Amino acid sequence: MNKVPFKGIIAYPITPFDQVEKVDISLFKKLVERLVISGSHGIAPLGSTGVLPYLTDEEKEAITEATIQQVAGRVPTLVGVSNLTTEKTIHHAKFAENAGADAVMIIPMSYWKLTDDEIVAHYDAVATKISIPIMAYNNPATGGVDMSPALLKRLLEIPNVTMIKESTGDIQRMYYLRKELGEDVAFYNGSNPLALATFAAGAHGWCTAAPNLIPELNIGLYDAVQNNDLESAQNLFYDQVDLLKFIVAKGLPRSIKASLHILGEDGGQLRSPLKPLTSEESSELKEILSNITNKVYQS
Repeated sequence: MNKVPFKGIIAYPITPFDQVEKVDISLFKKLVERLVISGSHGIAPLGSTGVLPYLTDEEKEAITEATIQQVAGRVPTLVGVSNLTTEKTIHHAKFAENAGADAVMIIPMSYWKLTDDEIVAHYDAVATKISIPIMAYNNPATGGVDMSPALLKRLLEIPNVTMIKESTGDIQRMYYLRKELGEDVAFYNGSNPLALATFAAGAHGWCTAAPNLIPELNIGLYDAVQNNDLESAQNLFYDQVDLLKFIVAKGLPRSIKASLHILGEDGGQLRSPLKPLTSEESSELKEILSNITNKVYQS
């Protein structure tokens, strides 16, 4: 087992829907292909961008299979398998492994507040049922649970849990993970506006939906960091930071679909209750994208 199969830019594809809010698998495959050929280092379906909680079990399985088929081994795949119950999480984790996923990502979703012991038992139960690596995903804004650095350290004692994705937006968490857990711990940034800071802190990669829109800037930032070119890394980050802030503030599914439309690409529709950006928000987004195009791609 490759315990840490990911580094660099791990791209989140959106889940597109048709006019009657049915998942559009054909369009999904086209969007995944865009991410692969743009140079993304990994593909991660069924995260927040892919509106995981809004999908049925059958739709999740169809998305998983479509991803594996389309990627066809060109880059590693990281499939989101999170669910409220341990039983369902195990089901989707086993399905992802059998479909050919390289790893799975799990966020502890909760209606009631879970204890640390409950969370550890949840991950351990899933880990015993699969042989591929698990990325523990901490994002209290979407999952409703904030896993402390001490808890994350406990999770890493589970053999299959070999990666941590931190999305609280707290750079101090990254420093703690590096300092307390050592240089070999594979941690990943999930907070777009902290991309530069987290790479500087030692993150192995950046999990982001931004490659749907600006892959050259995302990959360029990673390459500059790897080459120890701080000046280039800073310039590349500041070129994209306004867009990174916008897509997070307005919601990833809404923002990515709207951006694709502005760029002349089909991003499909949203599933209710999500609604498109307002006309004012779309105008602001169009200006941000135009500024990036004028400043970066035509320079």
